[in-house]
Amino acid sequence: KSMRSMRTLLKLSVFVICPILALSQTAAELVQKNLEARGGIEKIKAIKTLRMTARLQQGGFQLQVTRLAMAPNLMRDAYTIQGMSQIIAYDGSQGWQISPFQGRKDPELLGGGQMRDGVENADFYGPLVDYATKDNRVEYLGHDTVDGDDAFRLKVTLANGDIIYYYLDPDTYLEIRTEKMEFVRGAVHQSAMNLGSYKKVNGVYFPFSMEQGGIFGDSSNMAKITVDKMEANIPVDPTEFKMPVVKPAAKGSN
Repeated sequence: KSMRSMRTLLKLSVFVICPILALSQTAAELVQKNLEARGGIEKIKAIKTLRMTARLQQGGFQLQVTRLAMAPNLMRDAYTIQGMSQIIAYDGSQGWQISPFQGRKDPELLGGGQMRDGVENADFYGPLVDYATKDNRVEYLGHDTVDGDDAFRLKVTLANGDIIYYYLDPDTYLEIRTEKMEFVRGAVHQSAMNLGSYKKVNGVYFPFSMEQGGIFGDSSNMAKITVDKMEANIPVDPTEFKMPVVKPAAKGSN
């Protein structure tokens, strides 16, 4: 009887412990498979600069988007319409912007949620690459669905406490959707992005089609981003990311 009880306990312990081990292993394994699917860590890290030109369209509204990025964490985005450009940039230590559409043509420092966005967007290789050394935590949450299609769901808790949910295609292991929760001054900001039309640039797959919106599960009012061109390892001057110095107005000028 005691031997039978012992075997039962062993079976129960295996039943309880194995899924826990499988989950912890699967999170790391899924990240590894994602990085391999994108081209492998060596090819990913061989890319040091990127320049992307794209079109953003929402309803009848369209503008040009240009992103310049440099490893490890330099980023400059320009949103252009009718000859005017909104600039949002991060130089590795501070974020800044130029907002001519709000009547502010001089550069100014980012604050609050915008600064948080700038820091996260400037992570050149993304939260999954070297996630442990960045103090990002990755958990596997099991299977889920995206627009009726099966997906693996990963939860990535960033070092600053923000959360990104990754939905990976079970066949390709590439991201098909991300959902982000930012916690800024007690408020929660949500955003979602669908990703597709992957193409290789310097041996690494990048999404060339994205849909971005502000509410999880609501695809009715998403902005569509179509990438026209992406170039890797182009020469980039790091001063491109620095906030321009505003020259004082000349005396006597209006």
